[in-house]
Amino acid sequence: MSEFIFEIEGTDFGRNIALWLALMAAILHASFGALQKGRHDPWLSRGAIDLNYFMIMLPVALFVVPWPEPKMWLIFFFAWLIHTIYKWFQAEAYSRGAYTVVYPIVRGTSPLLTIFIAGILFGERFSNVQWIGVLIMCLGIFGIAFYNLHNTSVDKKVLRMAILLAIFTGGGAAAYTAFDAFGIRQTYNPFTFIAWLFVFDGIVFPIVAAIRLKRMSNMPKLIPLYIRGLAGGIIAIFSFGAIMLATRLDKVGEAAVLRETSTIFAAIIGYFFLKETVGITRFLMITLIAIGAVVVELGS
Repeated sequence: MSEFIFEIEGTDFGRNIALWLALMAAILHASFGALQKGRHDPWLSRGAIDLNYFMIMLPVALFVVPWPEPKMWLIFFFAWLIHTIYKWFQAEAYSRGAYTVVYPIVRGTSPLLTIFIAGILFGERFSNVQWIGVLIMCLGIFGIAFYNLHNTSVDKKVLRMAILLAIFTGGGAAAYTAFDAFGIRQTYNPFTFIAWLFVFDGIVFPIVAAIRLKRMSNMPKLIPLYIRGLAGGIIAIFSFGAIMLATRLDKVGEAAVLRETSTIFAAIIGYFFLKETVGITRFLMITLIAIGAVVVELGS
């Protein structure tokens, strides 16, 4: 598989593959977010997810992929630090706000910041047409968030804090997307980076979740929690793995923007599985997101 990646890097075919990888990541990322926001405590869900992808990827890292180059260990440390801070903000935001409010704000903030960071780190530039597409997408994404904010019954003071945390989470998502793109380009084999990143990333939150679980007076059933964690762990591997490969094959900013079509799938998941309503206004906002994504791609 790694030989295939080497062969298509820098080619038009590779850029097309990056497009489909980013869209796959969008679908999976919306599912991943819903799993963390569902009926279990977000901290417990996050811990269960991280534990599962740690257990899945540890043998892969040790026995399947090539060993990392010495320079990669420091890169892994900073990647772990950025991911941990991001996940902390994410869990706090999901603990306070409705999924359909928090998730769009995170996804709307992230691509804008990623584009600026990628411009600094990788010298990427967006065309005027692409910027129009980005603005159309963000209008749709933030439109969903503010519409849901207006119609939510959650305490406004609590929700304001959730929105602030969601913005910080979006900043964290931009930081890890750009830094992971940097990291995966520093190693010869991209799957080495992916495997070891999941190993390091899966260490902290299972411990946090275990401490939180121990302090709970009303402990949840562990088998459903584990099943949710297993599903989330598998989805995370394919979702984050796909976007990391996309950023190796094509522009980081474009991959980040296309991933934000996940907001469309999040609305669908919220409606069918989390019993959250979807009206004409949200449908129009979702249409704007889709149009924006098409404009970004056509302008490339």
